[in-house]
Amino acid sequence: MGLTERIHVANKQKPADVVIKNGKIVNVFSLEIETGDVAISEGKIVGIGQYEGKEEVDADGKYIVPGLIDGHVHIESSMVSPSHFANVVVPHGVTTVVTDPHEIANVTGDKGIEFMLQDSEGIPLDALFMLPSCVPATPFENSGAVLTAEDLTPFYHHERVLGLAEVMDFPSTASAEKGMINKITDARTRGKFIDGHGAGLGEHAMNIYGTAGITTDHECTTVEEARDRLKKGLYVLIREGSGAKDLEALIPLVTEKNARRFLFCTDDKHLDELIEKGSIDDNVRLAIKNGLDPMLAIQLATLNAAECYGLKTKGAIAPGYEGDLLLVDDLHSFSITEVYKNGKQVAKDGRMISAKESNGRKDDSLLNTVHLPNVTKESLNISVSNSRKAHAIKLIPNSLVTEKIVVEPDVQEGAFIASVDKNLMKMAVIERHHHTGNIGLGFIQGLGFQSGSIALTVAHDSHNLVTAGTNDEDMLKAIKEVKSMKGGLVLVKDGEVVTSLSLTIAGLMSNRTVEEAYQGLKQLDEGLEKLGFTGDFNPFSALSFMCLPVIPELKLTDLGYFDGNEGKHISIQA
Repeated sequence: MGLTERIHVANKQKPADVVIKNGKIVNVFSLEIETGDVAISEGKIVGIGQYEGKEEVDADGKYIVPGLIDGHVHIESSMVSPSHFANVVVPHGVTTVVTDPHEIANVTGDKGIEFMLQDSEGIPLDALFMLPSCVPATPFENSGAVLTAEDLTPFYHHERVLGLAEVMDFPSTASAEKGMINKITDARTRGKFIDGHGAGLGEHAMNIYGTAGITTDHECTTVEEARDRLKKGLYVLIREGSGAKDLEALIPLVTEKNARRFLFCTDDKHLDELIEKGSIDDNVRLAIKNGLDPMLAIQLATLNAAECYGLKTKGAIAPGYEGDLLLVDDLHSFSITEVYKNGKQVAKDGRMISAKESNGRKDDSLLNTVHLPNVTKESLNISVSNSRKAHAIKLIPNSLVTEKIVVEPDVQEGAFIASVDKNLMKMAVIERHHHTGNIGLGFIQGLGFQSGSIALTVAHDSHNLVTAGTNDEDMLKAIKEVKSMKGGLVLVKDGEVVTSLSLTIAGLMSNRTVEEAYQGLKQLDEGLEKLGFTGDFNPFSALSFMCLPVIPELKLTDLGYFDGNEGKHISIQA
């Protein structure tokens, strides 16, 4: 068995394990359509031509496409564990993901990384890992854990660990801070890859990134930013997730001349959108809809991603490559009918052939992570300033970037309050890891609720509890409900819980089946209507990113407002 056996099959001395016949092969090297049989043995493609197989599959004129690769994803953002995540994305043609367990690591440290590695063993999806570089993301907030270079070192021995994940603490990188340099050096000396996170950074910053050995950025939101990265030799990951949708803005930059430096990612995408819209297949369809040649779109989703991360046997249909491929009816609609992993059919007509159950061990350190102080109405009080003006976060729909604005909130009994008429909701971030009692308060404009409140323990990247509401009473009720659920998402109106979804694994992922979690999310979507939400964006995802201080312009942490442009905390009063 092994190489000798595969050479015999390639040389037609023995039949292949599987031969796919009568298909149109998408050649991502030459951007041409070929005809011929695809012969697979021991999970690897051994020949294109005329072959006989122990099992023969009639492609019936369909296109044969390489399995899709998600270049950067936080599986936790799907709100299900890796094994359940596979059951969702594999039917959408994704056979490999490069994942960063940054979210769970910020809550439970190395135990969270261990869980994600365990739960992704033996699933019909290659889950390849980048180790979280910034836990916590910044020193300007409180997360559940701190991971040093020494903490990460043991994980480099794992065969599915590719490198160091998104380096988002740019100030520490630019100042060559010892802890960050140690992490970067550890990855470089092992020949590992290093991802970037250049939100809001200009062209000069790419000099520093390139010098550090950082080779990617998934935070481009404009053509100008993407062009800066290209000129400095970085790969640009075009993101289309739940909170950030950048594809339509960036895709005009992609041409046949520069396409090899682009790939696709989802970054953070919720379960309901994954099920209804898809994963990287959604990126492919949207790129084609916006004018990109289908062959180039497929190349971005396959070969480019593989080459970016040194995956030498992935991303193409050619001898020596893995038997990960899709049968697609039409390249423009990109409708996937069958998915093969290592030459075995694993999904058909949008459904898994055999769904994998969770196999990761969940101890108390993963299931009891919500430790909140006693929050009262006084805890949410914001005193009126002499100017009667306050700073507020202005939400930009479908973007992680915000604006810092000055507003004049309504006043009641000497305190600032929310105002539906001004589209201004009160916001609070409550530290939930170490019993600090920290509560950061502020305002958010543009979330668009007419009544009630929202609360969740998905709050990037430290994942404290975040809530926003039109009144304090509903906010307090929402906080209490999330605490009783040990983490999750909740909607409250007039003092009553409208609907909720518990996320008991680190306050980030559901312990339920995919179908149960999906139904819970759909009920939350329906509940939004009862609170008068009519926006064209996902308010849960949007609010979760209002706590991320590494992305400008203004965010709220458990320590208060953080001005990303000034690099410091600022007061509520303006």
